[in-house]
Amino acid sequence: MATGDSSDSSFIQPENSASLPKINLLTMFRLGLFQMGLGMMSVLIFGVFNRILIKELGVPATLASIILAITLFVAPARVWFGQMSDTKKLWGYHRTGYVLIGAASLAITAFIALQVMWQVGNSLKLVGWTGQTYAWTALLAFIFGIYGLAVSASSTPFTTLLVDVSDEDNRSKLVGIDWSMLITGTIIGAIIIGTLLKKLTINAPIEEIQTQLNQVFLIATPLVFGLALASTWGVEKKYSRYASRSRLVNQEEKITLGRAWRILTASRQTQLFFTFLMALTLGLFMQDPVLEPYGGEVFNMEIGATATLNAYFGTGTLLGLSTSGFVIMPRLGKRNATKLGCTLVAVSLLGIILSGFTHNPTMLKMALLFFGLFSGIATTGAITLMLDLTAAETAGTFIGAWGLSQALARGVATVSGGAFLDIGKQIFTNNVVLAYGLVFLLQGMAMILAIWLLTRVDVQEFRTNAKDAIATVMETELD
Repeated sequence: MATGDSSDSSFIQPENSASLPKINLLTMFRLGLFQMGLGMMSVLIFGVFNRILIKELGVPATLASIILAITLFVAPARVWFGQMSDTKKLWGYHRTGYVLIGAASLAITAFIALQVMWQVGNSLKLVGWTGQTYAWTALLAFIFGIYGLAVSASSTPFTTLLVDVSDEDNRSKLVGIDWSMLITGTIIGAIIIGTLLKKLTINAPIEEIQTQLNQVFLIATPLVFGLALASTWGVEKKYSRYASRSRLVNQEEKITLGRAWRILTASRQTQLFFTFLMALTLGLFMQDPVLEPYGGEVFNMEIGATATLNAYFGTGTLLGLSTSGFVIMPRLGKRNATKLGCTLVAVSLLGIILSGFTHNPTMLKMALLFFGLFSGIATTGAITLMLDLTAAETAGTFIGAWGLSQALARGVATVSGGAFLDIGKQIFTNNVVLAYGLVFLLQGMAMILAIWLLTRVDVQEFRTNAKDAIATVMETELD
């Protein structure tokens, strides 16, 4: 939708939407509370589980990465949840009910997953890799799948809500605030976890780790749901422009997933951007399953200290989001700003590799700060392009598709990171830095691919094709 350098306002900005109140700055920050909660959960799931599974419990990195990636491989459900929120109201609203049910589900499921993880560790310690241990591991993977569905059910309608409540002249500001608060949640979560787990030493008994982490999750999971409730309550009712924008809103029974998919796939640009998002996500997140183990094995950092690595990455990303939105993008434009960010991300990954040879945690933290800074620039550009490539009539479906691309790529990145770490350890048996360096090097190559794909994305071509596709679907229904 409209955050582009040029726009077709008649396509996305009907006249009667002007009578609705404009979203104010306070409400923008309120909406950001939901993203803050997701940021905190991201640290808990991807910043703690991977470290415990790989280093403390001794689960192979490839298997641990696959378990975590299940949360992302259920991403095709995002398209369905997005289409459902377009067409089926829940408690009288298109978005809010889905967000709250999803938020409650992910909070509950996260705590259950933690308890099952302890059972995996107990079984592995007592009987090794037997049928019992594999059964617990399969159950953990299944629960992570439920967690992923809960995230899809909440985050896709929420992102679509951002499209519904904003206009062309304030959407970039809302996006900047909202994603900044996502990163703020990551930073806050990392600091809280690091503080609460500060007493744990590098070789702390697993019983002590279990007690501490249970306490952290008992505090964090209800807080995440509370933030979702405070974020969305009443916002859709007051500010949503969905009914005035969508020509299909009064024909809800006719907007099937199949017809929405026809609109989604009408443009070659949709496929290009889908692939670009996948490459970009690989370039940003392949280090996710190995970063905390990297800090533990190479830099000899404790559990709490490795959790705070996310704070350095998050701080850098927050600076990147702010710098990009207010300084870089107004001067360079979305495409050039995104390209600059992607290029600098690839360069910064070399800094993460080189820091490993120093074995100095400060060097790693500085490298992550710059990696986050450049990631923020790339992310801001990609998000604004994403909203440009979204049609109002099927906004939920489009947002679901972009979420699908990112989630699948993040799932592949998670599995690839763990798998390439295991491969690297087989190749470089006497040099753990090079083993981890292989992951970061391949991550940089994915980012270079994203740059090439970006040069082929054309927003105006998408808008023309999407308009034609929507008109065709409506004409078909009238016939």
